[in-house]
Amino acid sequence: MSIFPRRQISEISQLVANVSIDQQTHQQSREIVETVRQQGDTGLRRLAHQFDDLAPDDQLLLSREQLHSSLKQIDDTIRSVLENTCRRVQTFARKQLESLSEISVPVSGGRAGHTIEPIRCVGCYAPGGRFPLPSSVIMTAAVANIAGCEKIIVASPRPSPVVQAAAYLSGADYLMPIGGAQAIAALAFGTSTIPRADMIAGPGNRWVTAAKQIVFGHVGVDMLAGPSELLVLADDSANPAHVATDLLAQAEHDVDARTFLVSLDADLVAQVEIEIQQQLSDLPTSEVARRSLQNGGSLVVSTIDQAIDIVESIAPEHLELQCRNATDVSCQIKNAGCVFIGPQTAEVFGDYGIGPNHTLPTGTTARFRGGLSVFDFVRIRSWIQLDESIDPAIQNEMALLAKTEGLIGHQRSVEIKR
Repeated sequence: MSIFPRRQISEISQLVANVSIDQQTHQQSREIVETVRQQGDTGLRRLAHQFDDLAPDDQLLLSREQLHSSLKQIDDTIRSVLENTCRRVQTFARKQLESLSEISVPVSGGRAGHTIEPIRCVGCYAPGGRFPLPSSVIMTAAVANIAGCEKIIVASPRPSPVVQAAAYLSGADYLMPIGGAQAIAALAFGTSTIPRADMIAGPGNRWVTAAKQIVFGHVGVDMLAGPSELLVLADDSANPAHVATDLLAQAEHDVDARTFLVSLDADLVAQVEIEIQQQLSDLPTSEVARRSLQNGGSLVVSTIDQAIDIVESIAPEHLELQCRNATDVSCQIKNAGCVFIGPQTAEVFGDYGIGPNHTLPTGTTARFRGGLSVFDFVRIRSWIQLDESIDPAIQNEMALLAKTEGLIGHQRSVEIKR
């Protein structure tokens, strides 16, 4: 089998479709969630010891003061990188927030409008698998901070000093050194130690995703993300080495990641395959990348319109446009989590905080939602204020509509205000 398989359109559509959580994972997650919900700190501590290596005398929650002490444990250069990344991400989030505005408009009998309210308490999940992910801490907690959230709790298993420092610099109030479904349950329901969150954001493994699905309704969740995805749309103007490097950067995430190349040039595909083989020879994460590459593959199409139709149908999480007239092509594409326009715009610049968020919709869900942003951490609260000058004709319409629906109490409530 080729290291990067050639695919048909139907195969790519099937491969990128959001894979539902398997029954066993869902059941295990439900049992974990119920344990934490019913047993609180006791159940949480037992599960954290089992799954997160939390020692019996370790704290379930680290304070902001404790997070501050982690700054002394990291290199000054790394601290500077974290600070600069926070600044870039928060600058973008601040501009997003400024695009929203409160409104007050005249209506019959008074005024109506909306205010913009930050979500009070948010949980920000950052995975703690093979490598620490301070970037995921920044992408959630730093953005929640700009939104004005009153309380920010980061959850991350086995947090390194770098992850703790990222939480502090992002404005987090607490860090829970726990992961998995048990962390999601603690944030959703609260315990004696862990404050109950109003919303949970951030990527995680399938147990995290299953737990978010289970607790949704008790708490808000940002999205149910699946394996990470990259689709590169390229023509003969693309550099094969650059395309291969970008595909491998995505493939090394984990064995479930999915990478695709849609090309208008068959020769480019062949050259990219050669480059992938060569670059794998000295890539430290090659074992993971090799397995991941089997989840995706390449496809040759005849026209740019055909390529655009494929992109629109599968709505990839990340889309790189390494083709002529990339800006014009990007304007024709609506269904993608984030679009990276032009040969210099590698997807990794999004991963590491050039500005927009790297938490993005997967499994075709970019058809109906965008990536995580400051908008996820605020809510619109509408209001109405009326007096006796409301138009009687409008009251009559409302009373008639209520009567039509059979809600006579509603009808009387309107009529009595005359």
